[in-house]
Amino acid sequence: MLRITLAGLIAAHGWFRLLNGGVEPFGSWLQGQGIPFGFWVAAAITAVEILGSALLAFRRLVRPLCGLFAALYAMGILMLHAGEGWFVVGAGRNGAEYSVLLIVALLCVGLQHSTKKANYLD
Repeated sequence: MLRITLAGLIAAHGWFRLLNGGVEPFGSWLQGQGIPFGFWVAAAITAVEILGSALLAFRRLVRPLCGLFAALYAMGILMLHAGEGWFVVGAGRNGAEYSVLLIVALLCVGLQHSTKKANYLD
């Protein structure tokens, strides 16, 4: 259930960005943060969120995808959310709490999956 929920939440990020013209602004922001080829990095992140979430939902490449998503969201914390504080809403805005929750849940799913099967494709 947690794996499926995470897949849905991650897919929502990618699909929303793709369908609402958010890839280019995200790429510009990345470029402004010193990330070379910002648009292409944003497009790759968006593609990984869309395609990777489907693979995660269907229990494929679970360990590497959980690690990759956790790393992506950790970078989001370092580059943006930590500077905004802890809370996403209420006592703050755009803080790190949601990303931390995603990272911990992704690591739990990845670690749990690794104890069940060593096969990366199942």
